[in-house]
Amino acid sequence: MSGFARWLGGREPTVGHTYLPGDVWANIEGRPAFLDDWARWRRAKPERTLVLNVPMLDRNEARFPDQLVARKLRKGARGEYDEHYRVLARRLVSLGVPDTVLVLGWEMNGTTYAHRCGPDPEAWKRYWNRIVAAMRSVPGQRFRFDFTPARGKDAIGWTECYPGDDTVDIIGMDSYDQPKDMDFDRQISEPYGLQDHVDFARKHGKPVSYPEWGLFRNGDNPEYMRRMIAWMDAHPPLYQTLSDYCPHGVWQCGSNRAAAEVYRAAFSAGSRTPGEQEGGTGPDGPAPGGGENPGCVPVDLGGWFQSRFGGRLCVRFSWLPG
Repeated sequence: MSGFARWLGGREPTVGHTYLPGDVWANIEGRPAFLDDWARWRRAKPERTLVLNVPMLDRNEARFPDQLVARKLRKGARGEYDEHYRVLARRLVSLGVPDTVLVLGWEMNGTTYAHRCGPDPEAWKRYWNRIVAAMRSVPGQRFRFDFTPARGKDAIGWTECYPGDDTVDIIGMDSYDQPKDMDFDRQISEPYGLQDHVDFARKHGKPVSYPEWGLFRNGDNPEYMRRMIAWMDAHPPLYQTLSDYCPHGVWQCGSNRAAAEVYRAAFSAGSRTPGEQEGGTGPDGPAPGGGENPGCVPVDLGGWFQSRFGGRLCVRFSWLPG
């Protein structure tokens, strides 16, 4: 985290995002040795947020057949796994991170994980609700639960997996630059894409998030980076975290140098435009008090953005990357 902050010119990330191992139940319960360092980082500053991906089944990356997945989901829906999640909740509370954001059963609309929704959507939804109820039953918790499909339909339309407004606090989306040769306009407009995501969240009165995003099938793509940052500026998420390893990342992936420069320009500590320094206006309107706009850094994202919006993007750091 400190190295990433240095790469951003001293701008410190406020969101830390990690994943519980999905191999055995003891790890899904959150072994203290795994969570200690993250909890210490979160507790160090009150403005920080810890985001934790939580599997819904053990051996979560095993290639189970659909029939076995369906049986496991039904067992979960009956409450047979509740205690594992009560243990996790008690550990997070005891570590002083009772407000952790929990990305539960992520990318459930695909086929990558055993906790996928497709084999039995009704059982999946009942199981999600059992887990949330079990974790919320622990005294002292203030968890927020993030429902996060992968962008697009994949194996099943992700709206068919939505467990209900009572148990979902945030509606997220994992969105990478894929498939090959799909431009960003199509990523917005495709069924179950970026536009459907923000529309669905608005309809349900929930904030959006982007727990995973980054480059993928189209290589070093600075235009994708510009467009995704502009999309998040137009539809501000509660938080967003870029997957920073190859082929997705920018800081730790040297093959994505052009996209990395766009990312650093958007998120690094840097100077403001002369207009803002002198009390001018920009895409975000007048700065408070006629002076600088705190937490808002202007970014040159190229002619396409400036010709469309009549100025440079002003990035709000309320959704600073993790």
